[in-house]
Amino acid sequence: MKSSPRLQAIDALRGLALWWMTAYHFAFDLNHLGWIRQNFLQDPFWTVQRTLIVSLFLLCAGLGQSVAVAQGQTWRRFWRRWAQVAVCAGLVSLGSWWMFPNSFIYFGVLHGLAVMLIVVRLIAGGGAWLWPLGALALAAGWGAEALHQTWPALAWLDAKPFNVLGLIAHKPITEDYVPVLPWLGWMLWGLAAGQWLLRRQPRLMAWQGGGLSRILAWCGRHSLSWYMLHQPVMLGALMAWRGWQA
Repeated sequence: MKSSPRLQAIDALRGLALWWMTAYHFAFDLNHLGWIRQNFLQDPFWTVQRTLIVSLFLLCAGLGQSVAVAQGQTWRRFWRRWAQVAVCAGLVSLGSWWMFPNSFIYFGVLHGLAVMLIVVRLIAGGGAWLWPLGALALAAGWGAEALHQTWPALAWLDAKPFNVLGLIAHKPITEDYVPVLPWLGWMLWGLAAGQWLLRRQPRLMAWQGGGLSRILAWCGRHSLSWYMLHQPVMLGALMAWRGWQA
């Protein structure tokens, strides 16, 4: 089966998120090695950046799903791509367990993406309802702490098997945490926005740029490989440099 053409606009936006993420992780690695001193858990300069980066990634994922559905992507092709994401999520868990055994990643970006891809695919025909559903998902995640204060009996949602939903009162100890709520909201809004643009502004979706946009689009087309390799490459290079300087 011949693959459907990719849209440069979405790939370039995803590529921008990749470069932003890479710069963020480079600073994180410098901090991990003790070369800078930053509080990545509490300093708004870093926490807000993380939120924006993940939001942009998931928005792009939703946009991509709108195009895939419009192009008639089969479930077989969907599951093949989904399996790649799921396998990479497992590798992230193993690698983070090796580096951070007390705070390894058990439900990070790729884990959340694997679950949310299925949900988004199943409700892709929701039409205009996707907008309020996305808003509800965002509100549910952001309002979870208030929900716990009102109903303390919901403390069981903080347990690891259930905190993947995101309805938590206390953030778990892990290097990356992207639960279904509120993050599903960004994917639903990306899906809804993509469907609207394909109907009303197809020229905007088919935009073709040059120069920097082409470079970003190339990166965006290889986002999963980039995501899996950028940290081992950067951290390995920094550790090698530190060893050479010693």
